[in-house]
Amino acid sequence: MKQVRYIFLLLLLSCSSSKVITDYDSNTDFSQFKTYGFFEDVGAGFNEFDIKRLLNSIDVHMKKLGFRKTETPDFYINFIAIIGQSTHTNTIGIGIGSGGVNGGFGISGGIPIGNKKLNEEITLEFVASKTDELFWKGILNSSIKENRKPEEREFYFNEVIHKILQSYPLKNR
Repeated sequence: MKQVRYIFLLLLLSCSSSKVITDYDSNTDFSQFKTYGFFEDVGAGFNEFDIKRLLNSIDVHMKKLGFRKTETPDFYINFIAIIGQSTHTNTIGIGIGSGGVNGGFGISGGIPIGNKKLNEEITLEFVASKTDELFWKGILNSSIKENRKPEEREFYFNEVIHKILQSYPLKNR
């Protein structure tokens, strides 16, 4: 039954309006970067549990890409979140009206339906350790449920990191 929930969550994530935007220094020789580490203050905008989830997810995905975590890395990784309220697009309209020849009266309003959504922007930054300069940045914008279970959050962050890192310029490696 758990697998059905994850499949549904995957479908929901893939159908959502999440979008990855990347930017990088075109003069960077990406082949020089083989090891990574994290900034000490990594995870601004996330709670402690989500920081741990993201650190684990990034470690897994970086290893798949052939990078190695070390105390003296070639580059450091930072991630931040900006979370804002999303507008409700699904509402039920209610109206009361009265008409007449010389006047009228009306009241209307909307009641939001469905779960509350948040706009979330997750930014992943790679900074060269020797020069302390940003050389690659990936941003994912998405709309998420406000209340998610821990396993949903973990699955979501794994998908987010996977999507962002798909855009890392491996052709130069």
